[in-house]
Amino acid sequence: MKMTTRCGRTLNVTRFAPRGLPAPMGRVVLDTAFASHDEGELWASLTPEEARRLAGLLLFQAAAVDPRPAGPTGVVDVDPVAGDAYEIRVRGHVLTVDQPPADGGDDTAPTPVELFVAAVASCAAHYAGRFLDRHGVGRSSLSVRAEYRMADDRPARVAALALTVRAPVLEPRQLAALRAVVSHCTVANTLARAPRIDLEVREAGDHEMTGRTQVDTG
Repeated sequence: MKMTTRCGRTLNVTRFAPRGLPAPMGRVVLDTAFASHDEGELWASLTPEEARRLAGLLLFQAAAVDPRPAGPTGVVDVDPVAGDAYEIRVRGHVLTVDQPPADGGDDTAPTPVELFVAAVASCAAHYAGRFLDRHGVGRSSLSVRAEYRMADDRPARVAALALTVRAPVLEPRQLAALRAVVSHCTVANTLARAPRIDLEVREAGDHEMTGRTQVDTG
């Protein structure tokens, strides 16, 4: 997996797993291609966006070399990190959320609302990708954009969400079938039939329920 930085440096992220050795013995390899005029220099100047992309590539290859033991399914744990930043753990995977500076955060990660919108968009992309696979069409031209608007009144919520799926050239019949498949992805189905949310509030270290209520999801 390669990426080229704005300064012209090519970074190639691969993995090396010696045959016959346990997975933890493997290594993630970061190769920095260099030009003749800077031979011997291994530096790479990254923009913030390039640094985030490189981090994603490194995490992907690290998981392939040394996969974490799968945690329980159907469980998400959230703990504070600093300020408005929180760590989210899902089956050994770690995500973070934060708030923008205007809302008192440090903008180190997307907001929970943005992750919600991302879940809708990525679920749509997953269903679209599987559809293309079934029809022998490559995914290289596939992309999904989600645009959303917050409600002006209370309660705070996403009032509108628009998805745009850009797909490879398809026959009209296939395009209609793709739209039908994407419109019924798991996340979209969940929004159409909102789940019941039971809320418990407990004191830290207390295993007994100290408060419980059912959240009305409409």
